[in-house]
Amino acid sequence: MPLTEPHDDHLPPEDPVARDGAVGDPPAGPALGSGGGEPAVEPEPTLPEPVRQRIVALTAAVLPTLPADEVPVPLRRVAKFAPNRRARLGAPAIAAQLTADPLFRQRVTARVLADAGDLGSAVVEGTAPAAADPVEVAALAYLARPRGWRALIDASGAAVRAEADSAVVAELVREAEQRATRAEHDRAVARVEAEKLRDELARVREELGQLREESRQLTRTLRETQSRERKATELLATERGRAARASADVDAELRRARARLAEAEAAAGVARASAKEARSVDDARLWLLLETIGQAAVGLRRELALDPVDKLPADFVADAFAEQPGTAGAGPAARARDTDDPARLDQLLALPRAHLVVDGYNVTKRGFGEMSLEQQRKRLITGLGGIAAQTGDEVTVVFDGAERMHGLPPAPRGVRVLFSRKGETADELIRRLVRAEPAGRPVVVVSSDREVADGVRRHGAYPLGADSLLRRLARS
Repeated sequence: MPLTEPHDDHLPPEDPVARDGAVGDPPAGPALGSGGGEPAVEPEPTLPEPVRQRIVALTAAVLPTLPADEVPVPLRRVAKFAPNRRARLGAPAIAAQLTADPLFRQRVTARVLADAGDLGSAVVEGTAPAAADPVEVAALAYLARPRGWRALIDASGAAVRAEADSAVVAELVREAEQRATRAEHDRAVARVEAEKLRDELARVREELGQLREESRQLTRTLRETQSRERKATELLATERGRAARASADVDAELRRARARLAEAEAAAGVARASAKEARSVDDARLWLLLETIGQAAVGLRRELALDPVDKLPADFVADAFAEQPGTAGAGPAARARDTDDPARLDQLLALPRAHLVVDGYNVTKRGFGEMSLEQQRKRLITGLGGIAAQTGDEVTVVFDGAERMHGLPPAPRGVRVLFSRKGETADELIRRLVRAEPAGRPVVVVSSDREVADGVRRHGAYPLGADSLLRRLARS
C-alpha cells in the first residue's frame, strides 16, 4: 500500500533543511504556496511494494526503542507485539501513522539513520553509493527526505522493475532452453523409435516368410493325415467286429463266474454259522471259568474271615518312617511308566487300586522353581488333590523333612503328604513305600531322579518322569 502525506509537513521551500526532510523539530507554521493564500501540497509518490515493506520493517524495528510518550496511541499496542509479528500485523497502522504524524516519522528517522551508519549519512546528503541496495536507499530517502528524495524513490522503483523484468526474461530464457532440450530429447527418442520400428518391420517380414513356409508344410501334412485317417477308419471297422466277438465271449465267461461266486457265498454263509456257533461255545466256557474263579475268591475270603482294612501299606510306612503335617485321606492312585507322556500316565491311573507316589521337590523345582518352597508345595498338593478327585486313586507326595515348614494347610481329600525324618531322605522313604505294597498292585512313582527310578523299578513299580505329571497338571 503506498504511503501518502502532505509534502514534508508544509515547511517553507526556502528552508533547505525543512524541504529535504531533515530530522528536527517541526516548523512553527505552515508554508505558503506561490499564490500566497494556501499551503503548498505535493502528492506523495507511489512507492514500489518492496520499498513500502522495507519502510514498515525499519519502523517496526525501532518502535520498541522509542519512549512510551513518543509512540502514537494507535501504535502502542503494536509496539508490544513480538518482532516477527510487529511488521506483519501492524503494517497498516504503522503506514497510516507515518503518513499522518510527521513528528513521529522524524523520531523514527533519527533512530533509523543512526542504525544505517554511512549509508544513512550518504542518503541524507542526497547521494547513494552505486553498490547500495536501491530498496534500502529508497526507504531511507522516504523517511529522511533529503534534497532529491523523490528522484531516489523513482530510481529505486526503476531498479526494482528492472530486476523484475530481468527475472521474467531469465525465466523465459530458462523455459525456452527447457523446451529446446525437451524438443531435442523428443527428436532423439523419435529417431530411436523409428529405428526400432524399422527393425520390427524387418523381423515381421522375416516371420511372415517363415509362416508361409510353415503353411505349405502344414498343408502337405494335412493331406498325409487325411490319408492316414481313411486307413485308420477302415482298421477301426475291422477291430469293432473283433471287439463285438470278444465281448460276447466275455459275457459268457462273466455268467459262469457269477455262478461260481454264488456257490462260494453259500459256502461262506455255512462257515460263518459254524464259526458263530463255535464262538458261542467258547464264550460259555470263558463265562463259566470266570464265574468259578469269582466264587472261589468269595469262598476264600469267607474261609480266611478277612475283614475290611482301615489302613493301607503306605500308612504303616508313614507311621514308622515319615513325619506327617496333618491328616491325609487315602484312596486309589495311578500307575506310570518310563516316559514323560501324560497320556501314558492317564492309562496307568486307570488301573484298579493304583497308588501314585510323587517325589515332591523333584517335581516342583522342575516345574515352578521360581516360587518359594511353601508356594511350590501348595501348588503341587492342590494339583494332586484334583487328580485324586478325578481318578479316585491313592496319592502320596513325599518331601525332604530338612526343609519342612510348619503350619501347612490340611491336604486335600485322597492325598497323603509325608516329610522324611531326620537322617533319611525323601528317596529312601519313597523306596520304603514301594516295598511295602503287595506284589501285583500297580504303583506309579513320579521322579526325574534316575537313582530313584532304578530303585523302584526293581521292586515292580512304574517310574515316570516329572514332566509327565507337570503336563497332566497343566492340562487340568
